[in-house]
Amino acid sequence: MSEEEKAEFYEILKKFADSVGVSGYEMEIRNRVIEELEKLVDKVEVDKFGNVIGIRKGRSDLKVMIAAHMDEIGLMVSHIDKRGFLHFTSVGGWSNRLLPGQRVIVYGDSGPVFGVIGLKPPHLETQEEAKEVIPMRKLFIDIGASSREEAERLGIREGSIAVLDRQVVRLSGSRVTGKAFDDRVGVACMVYALRLLEKKEIEPTVYAVATVQEEVGLIGARVSSFKITPDAAIALDVTIACDVPGVEEKNWVTQLGKGPAIKIMDGMMVNRFIAHPSIVRFLRKIAEEEKIPYQLEVLVGGTTDASMIALTKEGVPTGAISIPTRYIHSPIEVLDLTDAVNASKLLSTALAKFTPDVIKI
Repeated sequence: MSEEEKAEFYEILKKFADSVGVSGYEMEIRNRVIEELEKLVDKVEVDKFGNVIGIRKGRSDLKVMIAAHMDEIGLMVSHIDKRGFLHFTSVGGWSNRLLPGQRVIVYGDSGPVFGVIGLKPPHLETQEEAKEVIPMRKLFIDIGASSREEAERLGIREGSIAVLDRQVVRLSGSRVTGKAFDDRVGVACMVYALRLLEKKEIEPTVYAVATVQEEVGLIGARVSSFKITPDAAIALDVTIACDVPGVEEKNWVTQLGKGPAIKIMDGMMVNRFIAHPSIVRFLRKIAEEEKIPYQLEVLVGGTTDASMIALTKEGVPTGAISIPTRYIHSPIEVLDLTDAVNASKLLSTALAKFTPDVIKI
């Protein structure tokens, strides 16, 4: 893989991941996605929930939906006390262990305001408190205000959203780190795959959807797939790469640098998503023919837009391509650009070769 390919993908990823778009408040990232899709599709629509739908016409009426969620987990101000400290709740799934001591950006009516997540000094902790994971209700955001009135003058109110203050940077080699790779990398893969298909005639009409509110219940996938009624679908999302010290190899799920993962199953108990076997076989065949390295993903816990799309109306044959990512749901997620570029190549080739025969049982 060339350095030019990785550099091109990195620029798309950075543009998306550095944007703000907490679930339900995807306005900024939505505009970035529209800017990119308008260059690559025949038509861009935004539905009533804010999903961005790019339609790329094919030779036939066969409708293939590709979906990646553009929302990110974040925080929401729940109370401003008389001294100007902001108390908050989560939007999406944070681990309380990660939050103390983080710098944040709070988005008020007058624009962004920097703050820090504070807590009682360790000097005043009891021995029991020193051992516990501090619950969110004991944390607060300090924006430097000395009163509720001062915080309000800065445009902060109950309901203001906040994100952890991080930007995408490159690590060694092809590894990168940043916030919101879950799932801005999936959106970047979708855009990059469409770039690879530029000026190529393909059979299916592609519906490229950047979905909203995945982190709070797969909501954007539910309404957009109902609108589109696709014949087949492929979701793009991260999956956990636990190839780190302290984790047994049997629990790694995926590894960085070993290729994108073709999902076999995810979820828990009765909420499991099982990828459509015909699409799994199709993706594996393409990867092997094109010499694209890949992994097979069986994830116990967690799911993606795929599980909601599959249940649309009378059912949609659905598969998923996952990008291995370390430290998911943290502000320092890590992935390998080669995995992401190869995920894009796998998707673009799949779309180029997609026919009605793919989804025959």
